[in-house]
Amino acid sequence: MRRTKTQPIGVVLDEFFKRPFVARKLAEGHIPDYWREVVGDHIAKLTTDITLVNNILYVRMASGVVRQEIFYKRDNIMQRLNERAGMQLINAIIVR
Repeated sequence: MRRTKTQPIGVVLDEFFKRPFVARKLAEGHIPDYWREVVGDHIAKLTTDITLVNNILYVRMASGVVRQEIFYKRDNIMQRLNERAGMQLINAIIVR
């Protein structure tokens, strides 16, 4: 709390959300949205679970055919997800 050189709450919140830890947690929360943007609506509907643990994205698919397709394109998908997040959020994708 300051008594001099006060700042608008918007400026304080912007600084807070730009902190690396907070920005990373926000990006992790947006992974399902990024996933839908990168792979498309049809594949996103066939995705039953998405979990990020220790920079590894675990993806569970309902279709074996789609699972195989995602497996072959996982490096490209990982790169696009990291670009969308604006940081190195994912180091590997494991498709189940």
